Amino acid sequence: MDIKHKKQLLEEYKNRCPEKGVISFRCIMTNESFLASSNDTKAYFNSHCFKLSMGNHPNKHLQELWNQYGKDGFELSVLEVLEYDDPQENHTAKLDALLTQYLERTVLAGRIWK
Repeated sequence: MDIKHKKQLLEEYKNRCPEKGVISFRCIMTNESFLASSNDTKAYFNSHCFKLSMGNHPNKHLQELWNQYGKDGFELSVLEVLEYDDPQENHTAKLDALLTQYLERTVLAGRIWK
């Protein structure tokens, strides 16, 4: 791969607009929800599902429920998508505010990361 092509790919990666938002892992049997905000929802789901399937997720309660009910015992969803134009802008404050709103109004909800 030549340098020009590498630079083009890097620029495309920097300017991509991944889905940002509030995500939920909800245990269907207990109705407990584990919420988080994410700058890339698809990557977040992949990462946490992998950790859970390997049995080494840092949230021990979530891990116990996953071990007991399996992936099919959970509903994984994006609760709200953050609309944005500039992929270089820091959206952390907006995402944190959205997460706080969902934590306050969702019964049996906690953070994925404690």
